[in-house]
Amino acid sequence: MSVLTIADTDWTVGDPEPLRVWIGCLSHYNAGRLVGEWYDAIDAGAVTVESLHRDAGCRQSWDCEELWVMDLDSFPSGIGEISPSTAQEWGDAYAEVDPAEWSPLNAWVECGAYIACGNGDVPCVSDFRDHYTGEYESFRSYAECLADDLGMMGGWSEQAQNYFDWDKWVRDLSFDYTVVGSPTGGVYVFSNP
Repeated sequence: MSVLTIADTDWTVGDPEPLRVWIGCLSHYNAGRLVGEWYDAIDAGAVTVESLHRDAGCRQSWDCEELWVMDLDSFPSGIGEISPSTAQEWGDAYAEVDPAEWSPLNAWVECGAYIACGNGDVPCVSDFRDHYTGEYESFRSYAECLADDLGMMGGWSEQAQNYFDWDKWVRDLSFDYTVVGSPTGGVYVFSNP
């Protein structure tokens, strides 16, 4: 059984910035020299050792063989150094969502209740869409909307409706959801996998 989770966020409201990565040459890094360049994450998988050195204006040495993403911009918090191919997967996920979906997708990833694609940490966008119920003023607000949408009290007498214990029902319902604070002061609600 899952537990209701509420997490604070550090997001800003507005359109998301594009995902960018700083790809560096590990050979130069290990020798004490930073050689690299910023790229859009969606293009990171296409960066080669040769193109990185050309873009950075640096000569390629015989031992320059491996590239690594050493800095990230606009990724969910907690994502550390990654390979360029993983950065490309994040860029693909970013390109797949609407700008309005990026903040809730980040929230889903940052709270840890998300479903990753394959063996990595990149979220599965189709699963995100299956589990994201929307942004609400509160979880109780979501529960009341759900009850209305389901016609839950249709046919109930007024007396039965008056005695219904909303607090207990909302508490019990919360075990099936993850709730994360949104940058607007409301909450994002996700059904648990």
